[in-house]
Amino acid sequence: MRIALFATCIVDAMYPRVALATVRVLERLGHEVVFPPGQGCCSQMHVNSGYFDDALPVVRNHVKAFTAADYDVAVAPSGSCVASLGHQQPMIARAGGDEELAVAAAAVAGNTYELSQLLVDVLGVRDAAAQLGSWFPHRVTYHPSCHGMRLLRLGDRQKDLVASVGGLDLVELPDAEECCGFGGTFSFKNPDVSAAMAEEKIDNIVSTGAELCTGGDASCLMHLGGAMARRDSGPGTVHFAEILASTRENPLEVSGPVELSIPKSRGRGGCTSARSSAAGPASPASSSVSSHTTGGAR
Repeated sequence: MRIALFATCIVDAMYPRVALATVRVLERLGHEVVFPPGQGCCSQMHVNSGYFDDALPVVRNHVKAFTAADYDVAVAPSGSCVASLGHQQPMIARAGGDEELAVAAAAVAGNTYELSQLLVDVLGVRDAAAQLGSWFPHRVTYHPSCHGMRLLRLGDRQKDLVASVGGLDLVELPDAEECCGFGGTFSFKNPDVSAAMAEEKIDNIVSTGAELCTGGDASCLMHLGGAMARRDSGPGTVHFAEILASTRENPLEVSGPVELSIPKSRGRGGCTSARSSAAGPASPASSSVSSHTTGGAR
């Protein structure tokens, strides 16, 4: 299968290893991953802040990039951004009087999956240890993001995949369904409330005795990880894609900064060599992603 990667803004700019881990997992299953050039933001932050007019060209850009690309399905390691595609983009197009764009946006959204959706519902992955060779011998707890729970209705897909990783000890997070307090621009507009919500969530994370907290949205993990760093307590955070990509041969290192090593070997099917995170925001497109692309997401 030919799978298009929607990297998302925050992953592309701040957590390129999440995109790389996504590619590794899919290539391990024998699929080709491509990176549609020209892709950028999904427009979620514009819409959530009420800037519908500013969101319209962003929606148009996303639809153009993914309509022009040749792929079977698209995937993003973000429940929040995938939810935005279906929940917001057609609405923004109609609010702008562009029904043709609304129909096209709905079609793109309907063929775009959050990573656990794709793995479980389309590719039939149920046992990460057996089917992906995933291995991560650490105590982990799991935080489900709001968009994944409430808009995509992911249920336990992400958590079950993490639980099936070899050597991993998954502990339940008390009040897991409660928001972490990020909420995109909510955290800027209501910083005190956002911080209080994060502190409550962190207290629950710490109570589990876990070494790491995982989840499916880099934004939530950034919010929690930053709050834990500021108070100098609590485990680190890591995207579940990186845990799935971790193997005995190339494990996810948890001493010091949590990171997945990037070997210099070439990927599947003539893909370009993976580069280190020093490559910056373009690294998802220029790592092991086979593509018809000229660069990273903008």
